[in-house]
Amino acid sequence: MNDWYVYIIVCSDGTLYTGITTDPERRLKEHNKGKAAKYTSSRTPVKLKYLETARNRSEASKRERAVKKMSRLEKIALCGKGKTLSPKP
Repeated sequence: MNDWYVYIIVCSDGTLYTGITTDPERRLKEHNKGKAAKYTSSRTPVKLKYLETARNRSEASKRERAVKKMSRLEKIALCGKGKTLSPKP
């Protein structure tokens, strides 16, 4: 069973982007190559600021929607409470 993750990245312009994935490191690389999302493609480089595990895709999608409804300040506070992942060199 693949774990799913909800993540928040900060873009080069300071904006926040929330998404879901089964492989956070791969997804971060895709974002930084401009291949993952239209929103982030012109805002590279991006840095992972928050990572949360979900049991399945449905749970991850529900949590993603909840996070996207949060204010910027709430998302920043969430980032301070969560796990972060540094890409491997």
